[in-house]
Parts: sequence; C-alpha cells; structure tokens
Amino acid sequence: MYAVIKTGGKQYRVKAGDLMVVEKLGGEPGAQVAFDQVLMLGEGDTVVIGAPTVAGAAVTATLIETRKGEKVKIFKKIRRQGYRRTRGHRQFETVLRVTGIAGEGKSETWDGTVDLTTKAVLNARSRNLRLPEGTVAEAAPKAAKKAAAPKAAPKAAAPKATAPKAAPKAEAAAPAPEAPKPAAKKAAAPKAEAKTEAPKAEAKAAAPKKAAAPKAAPKADAAAPAKKPAAKKAPAKKDGDA
Repeated sequence: MYAVIKTGGKQYRVKAGDLMVVEKLGGEPGAQVAFDQVLMLGEGDTVVIGAPTVAGAAVTATLIETRKGEKVKIFKKIRRQGYRRTRGHRQFETVLRVTGIAGEGKSETWDGTVDLTTKAVLNARSRNLRLPEGTVAEAAPKAAKKAAAPKAAPKAAAPKATAPKAAPKAEAAAPAPEAPKPAAKKAAAPKAEAKTEAPKAEAKAAAPKKAAAPKAAPKADAAAPAKKPAAKKAPAKKDGDA
C-alpha cells in the first residue's frame, strides 16, 4: 500500500517503512508527525484519487532529525565587467521514517524499530572519527554521576593530611644550630687568598730568570772583535805597493 502526500509545496510517494527527507518541520527527534494532505492511495491495481485530497486518509511518521542539506553554490558573473560573486546555501531539511498509512477502510503499519541515529554520527563512525558534541553531551551527565561518588573520600582523608604539616616545623627548627657553618666558609676564603698569593710569589721569583737573556749580548760583543783582524790586512797591501 502506498500514498502520495503533499508537504512543503512538494509531493512524495511513500509507503510504510520508507525513509524520506522533506522540508523543515517542527518537532524534536522521536516526535510523531501526521500528514493529512493525502492526494492518492494505491494498493495493487486499486487506486483512489482525491479531489483534491482523499477524505479521512492520513500518513504517520516518526521524526529522526532536522539537519542542513547539501551545499548549493550560487555563482554570478558579468562578462567584461570583472564581476564575479560566489555564494553557498544549505537548506534545512527534516528526516522522517514512515510508520503507517490509513484510508478508505484500509491501513498498513511498519513493525520495525525507528533508529534515531543522526547522519553526522553515522559518518563519524564510518571514518573512525570523534563523535559530534551532541552525543558527547548526552554521555556527560552519566560521567558526572560517577565522578560525584569519589568526592566523599578526599574529605575523610583531609584530617590525616593535617598531621604531617607539624613535622616540617620540627625539621625546620632542627637545622637552626647549624647556622655557624657559614663561618667555616669565610675561613676557607683566606686559604684561597693564600693560595693565590703563593703563585704570585712564584711568578715574581720566575721573573729574574728572564734577565738571563741579556747575557747573550756579551757573546755578540766578543764575536765582534774577531772580525777586526780583517781590517789589518788592508795596511799589508799598502806595503806591497811601496
């Protein structure tokens, strides 16, 4: 058995158990929707045509979700004018599951169970993605109830936590006599200064050793007179000329 109904300015041919998408309708998921504008009823070879509708006929359905449809792009252009505009639009639509058809003394119902799972959730599951926020919000109250029970335990444990606080005070008081230790550090400082003075004294002692370099100068002076005998040869040549 099938029927032709009118809703949102459009006509749809439906039968019990069909899933149809129509223009946006009011209502929450799971609400029952009835269409009384039945234009035609048919079963086998028998057809009843309304004038304009079939009296007493009705089609019932369950609302699954109201969502946005596929995006439609609107592109405008005026040639030789540099005019181009692109816009997008998504029309709201309602998804229904037809559960029954009745009219002309006959009726037919669908015995299945209506699944209210939305298209967004189905797409997320197929891609192994995170579910939309709407589904997470439903699970939040259940998680809040579970989290409320453990809150009582920390309150009972709170008095126990106060006892260890006194221990640190006693520990803080114990290190007080050890205050003179910094004096030892100051005493160690002169030793370091003494160590630094010792290398300075060694450096001063090592400085005179550099004075040994001038001793090489007399050797150079001693070598200079050795060259003077070469000048004595010049008078010998004068004697030969005489």
